[in-house]
Amino acid sequence: MMRNMNFLGWPIVTGVLIAVIILQFFPNMFAPPVTTVEIRETTADTPHLGNGPTSYADAVETASPAVVNIYTQHVVKLTQHPMVDDPTFKRFFDLGDMPQRERIQSSLGSGVILNQQGYIITNNHVIAGADRIVVALKDGREAPAKIVGTDPETDLAILKTELKQLPSITLSSSDSLRVGDVVLAIGNPFGVGQTVTMGIVSATGRNGLGLNTYEDFLQTDAAINPGNSGGALVDAIGNLVGINTAIFSKSGGSQGIGFAIPSSLAKKVMTDLIEHGRVIRGWLGIEIQELTPRLAESFGLEDVNGLIIAGIYKDGPSHQAGLQPGDIMLTIDGKPVEGRKSMIEIADVKPGTKLPIEFIRNGKRYNTNIIVGERPLTRPG
Repeated sequence: MMRNMNFLGWPIVTGVLIAVIILQFFPNMFAPPVTTVEIRETTADTPHLGNGPTSYADAVETASPAVVNIYTQHVVKLTQHPMVDDPTFKRFFDLGDMPQRERIQSSLGSGVILNQQGYIITNNHVIAGADRIVVALKDGREAPAKIVGTDPETDLAILKTELKQLPSITLSSSDSLRVGDVVLAIGNPFGVGQTVTMGIVSATGRNGLGLNTYEDFLQTDAAINPGNSGGALVDAIGNLVGINTAIFSKSGGSQGIGFAIPSSLAKKVMTDLIEHGRVIRGWLGIEIQELTPRLAESFGLEDVNGLIIAGIYKDGPSHQAGLQPGDIMLTIDGKPVEGRKSMIEIADVKPGTKLPIEFIRNGKRYNTNIIVGERPLTRPG
């Protein structure tokens, strides 16, 4: 019995000794696997937030002299009491040629001097219906201004004053703006005098707001209030990047959502109005409807990028190219259609340009070419 126990004990003792030796010299052999966390870190020195600009006074000093206050007057003829035109009343009272009463309505806004020739850009709604327009400069000078041209579809207007030695602003391409860039809004809110507010670019390419026919707004949280309309939106250096236009507000005050017309669009409108007296825009001669996912499914389409042609103007560019109501445009000039944005971009295409179009009709794909026309000032019915 003892002999059998000695025979069985040696293997146990040997196994224990081997286990002790393994744990002594290879402690991690039986440890659970370790997950390695990878983190990308830069080796460059990280700039401190405190190293940013502590003042935008230089930008304001550069841009503000070119921002003007605009005062308009509109003569309103007051309606007379109905008894004045009553024959019985006239029999007893000889009123003669009683002059019609008038009242002068005044409003205010802002504008930006574009060059030393005296051209000023502002919003169309600032000067619409005005009988008299006066611009007031930061240096205290005031002078009348006349309307050179208006473009209600972008809510822009160009004025001209005969003042000499005018300051002017430098335009910067709004196409290079990024969300998060610092911007300054300069204008005359509530008529208190020239005021500067600061914010950032909150979004670019805003459209579908129902404010204008052509919308490609910059959105900013820089405070924009009544009277700021037509004023300058400038970058941190003082270059013009937009024309302040509207606010989104439920109370009438600034709530951190303001919209400005990009300087790139303003430059085109300004150039066309001065050189041609009108804004020249490309035109396809169609009415469109957005292709929603539900509509795309009804047409048997997997891709919802496209526009449905809801109507076509007779003898217009699309009619001459053979397009029909119900066709679905997929690409324009080789680029996928991106909703109404693609139609807005057509306005920048020079009339006479040939554009290849890919479209779907009755489930089949076709291609055609459209010769872009010039959009009429008054579209045909």
